[in-house]
Parts: sequence; structure tokens; C-alpha cells
Amino acid sequence: MAAKSIKELVFEWEGKDKNGKVVRGELRSGGEAMVSASLRRQGIMVTRVKKRRTSGGRAIKQKDIAIFTRQLSTMMRAGVPLLQSFDIVARGSTNPKMTKLLTDIREDVETGTSLSSAFRKHPLYFDALYCNLVEAGEAGGILEALLDRLATYQEKTMAIKNKIKSALMYPVAVLVVAFIVLTVIMIFVIPAFEDVFKSFGADLPAPTLLVIAMSKFFVNYWWAIFGFLFGGGYFFMQSWKRSVKMQKIMDRLMLRIPVFGELVNKSSVARWTRTLSTMFAAGVPLVEALDSVGGASGNAVFADATEQIQRDVTTGSGLSTSMQATGVFPTMVLQMCAIGEESGALDQMLGKAAEFYEDEVDEAVKGLSSLMEPFIIVILGVLIGGIVVSMYLPIFKLGQVV
Repeated sequence: MAAKSIKELVFEWEGKDKNGKVVRGELRSGGEAMVSASLRRQGIMVTRVKKRRTSGGRAIKQKDIAIFTRQLSTMMRAGVPLLQSFDIVARGSTNPKMTKLLTDIREDVETGTSLSSAFRKHPLYFDALYCNLVEAGEAGGILEALLDRLATYQEKTMAIKNKIKSALMYPVAVLVVAFIVLTVIMIFVIPAFEDVFKSFGADLPAPTLLVIAMSKFFVNYWWAIFGFLFGGGYFFMQSWKRSVKMQKIMDRLMLRIPVFGELVNKSSVARWTRTLSTMFAAGVPLVEALDSVGGASGNAVFADATEQIQRDVTTGSGLSTSMQATGVFPTMVLQMCAIGEESGALDQMLGKAAEFYEDEVDEAVKGLSSLMEPFIIVILGVLIGGIVVSMYLPIFKLGQVV
């Protein structure tokens, strides 16, 4: 039975060379003693050896994986061996968790595991689409080209997500600040006005009485209001995240929201066509490629449509015909898919459709941002302005009497 291989770690060392000059570096080894022995053989007098910290650090995000993929692709295209490429990327990472992840993958590859199999051991960071493309690249001997295509795909997908988030950030931030300001007015400002109005000894206008009643409700039940908002929001988000049924309901609802629904639809179409184009160009069979496409679209409606398309394609139907039967995809995408099937350039036509809808998302985000600003200003003006006018009506009435 073969001896169990020693797990190697990365050690940071410091010492002096033969000329007495202080030198530092990193070395992958099974222990501190092995590091010291290896350096002594090189004529270095070791003064400090410390295992690199691999715990702590921020969570690994999709952006980290995209940067890693781009770096790995660049180095492999430059002729750097795979294991050495992993070493370079791991050392250059500022996130200890990312360094540990890459070190674990490198150790698996070093022991004879294929790169795609090593990635599959970490499904939290490398999804089925990622692993399938890497596997196709290994099988076809075009891993460098596939990694480059995969990096481009991830960058474009992240760009779409970031644009949608940026479009939502401004209105959400303004509404949160408006709610805080409104709460402060209701709890602290209006009760002060109420004390002043009591000295008038006159009947107050209906709008003023309504605002004062709302203020009393806020003062007496602020804990219930905040508990309902934050607790309800938390449970709603958890239900959305964990319940498949809830996800489907919300995804369908988001597609029907005026203005914003159009942005979500275009984003889903762009991601769907970009994913299928990337998979098909990598040589992945169409039926297998559709396994990853539905989830990559980011919308349950498109995921269900993809399952239906996969069933139809398996029974011999054409892709464009199957897509048309779902009633989800725009006419332009259907026509481009049909042309791609007839000309044998399906991946190129899907890529062009993806580029078109990515540009459409850009324009939709700009339009949404321009539309939301006056809309939010009107809402805030009605709320805050209405409260201010209601509280000053008794003062105006008193002035008329005087």
C-alpha cells in the first residue's frame, strides 16, 4: 500500500544568504523542519519560518472567481505550467480564504486529479457550467481558450448584475433615508407642535388631526412598526431564498412589474443567450448545455422554459421551434437562432443576440435611473410637504383670526 502523501502548506521564511544579506520568500513544504532543511541546502541561514495564514479573510465572491479565471487563462496562454499558475495566483491573492481554496485545488491536481474534478469538489464557488466548460477544454486540449471564454462570460454576466444593482441602489437608499426622516418627524417633531396647538383652544383642521393621530400611533407602537418592517423583511428574504415556490412566484411577478420588469426580462435573455453561446462554442452538446443554461439566466420562468426546450430538443425538435413554443423569448432571438441553425453558426448568432440585449440592458438602466429620480422627488414632496402643510394650517388659521 502506498504511503499517504504529506499535505503541503505554504510557509513564509526569512534568513541570510552567504553574503549576509537578508532575504525573504515563500516555500511550499510539508513542515517547518523541511523548509529549514531545504533552505540550508541552498546556503541560506534561516532566522524565521512561519506558516502562511489561511483562515479568516472576507467571503469569496463571484468577482474573485472571475479574476482568478482571467489570471489563470492569461498565464496558461503565456506558457506557464498549470501548477505554477496556481502558485502565482494564490500568492497574489489578498484574501486568505481564496488562497486556501486555490491551494486545495492545486494539491488535488498535483496528486493526479483532473482540473474539472478538483473544481467540482467546491460547488459553492464553481457551478456546473464552470466545471463542464473546463472539462470540455481538458478533453479537447483547448483549456486555455476555454478559460479565456469562461472569463469573458463571467465578466459580462457580472457587468449585467452590477448595472441592475446600481439602478436599484439610488431609489432604495433615498426611500430608506426618507423613512428615517419621516420617523423622526412623527416621533419628535409633531408632538412638539401638538403641545403648541393645545394652547390655541381652537378646533384643529382635519389634515392636522390626521397627522397628529399618525404621530401618536408612531410614538406608542414604534417598536411594533420597526419589528414588522425588519422582521417581515427578513422572513420574506429568507422565504425567497429558500423556497422554490416563492422564487417562482417572485420571478414571475418581477417580469410583470412596469418598466422594471422589462429590464429584468432583457437581462435574463442576455444571460440565457450568452450562456448557451459559450457552452455551444466550447463543443458541449446542446442537450447537455441546456442543463446549465436555465439556472444561469437567474429567473425561474426562463429555467422552466429551458427544461421544456430540453425535453423538446431530446425528442428531435429544433432549438428555435422549441424556444418559440415556450412563449418566453423575443422574436429577434427566435429569428437569430433559426438563422444560426440553418447556417451552422448557432454559437455566433447567440453571441450577437447576447451583445444586443446587453446593450439594451445598458439603455434600460439609464432610462430607469432618469425616470426614477423625478418619481421619487414627487413621492417625497407629497409625503414631507403634506406633513409640513398640515402642521402649519392651524398657524395660518390663527393668523387669519388675528
